Amino acid sequence: MIKTLTKHGNSYAMVIDKPILELLKTTPETPFEIMSDGRSLVLTPVRDDVTERKFDDAVATLHKRFGRAMKRLAE
Repeated sequence: MIKTLTKHGNSYAMVIDKPILELLKTTPETPFEIMSDGRSLVLTPVRDDVTERKFDDAVATLHKRFGRAMKRLAE
């Protein structure tokens, strides 16, 4: 997807389409962390501690159940 900037007062803005917000499980009120290496811009939704803990628990469960299979697939 290619997007362009839109004039917004004395600044410029980029509109994030609703399907992208839904894919990221975010809302217009979700804060985003902005990082750059000088060439690229990365927007990351800031998750609260409860959501982050649920995600970490889910990853741990998947690793416990399927870790060996994933390692074999990677080889």
